[in-house]
Amino acid sequence: MLLQDILRTKGPAVRTISPDATLDDVVHELVDHNIGSLVVCREATTDGEDPAARMVGIITERDILRACAAHKVPLGIRVSEAMTTDVFTASPSDSVAKVMGLMTEKRIRHLPVVNNQGQLCGIVSIGDLVKSQHDQMAVENHYLKSYIQS
Repeated sequence: MLLQDILRTKGPAVRTISPDATLDDVVHELVDHNIGSLVVCREATTDGEDPAARMVGIITERDILRACAAHKVPLGIRVSEAMTTDVFTASPSDSVAKVMGLMTEKRIRHLPVVNNQGQLCGIVSIGDLVKSQHDQMAVENHYLKSYIQS
């Protein structure tokens, strides 16, 4: 599968923001659109200028956290006031495919894993699941190539 195949399904829309915007503006855009990053673009200098030429960067949730830490921004808000309380969880016996489906549907990147007794067993990220799928495909690919060559 190519990126163009993904973009054909996903669509071409990209949320952007000016480099002169504030981090407060960024946070509002991210929250309003339930996304994790914005492409930073300067204003067009000529009509018909290639949008890619205007791109000057990307700002992500992680960038905001780094900025807050570096500038010692006092974040007096309590965790209880900002946290998600409707937490989705998975069971250790759930398949990777099922969990990937849940995480995709709910647009979440981290999922606590809870056993039958309600004990927290760990947490998985979408990256963990993608890596797992990739590793599994690599092993299958190796065995298929070995089979074909023998």
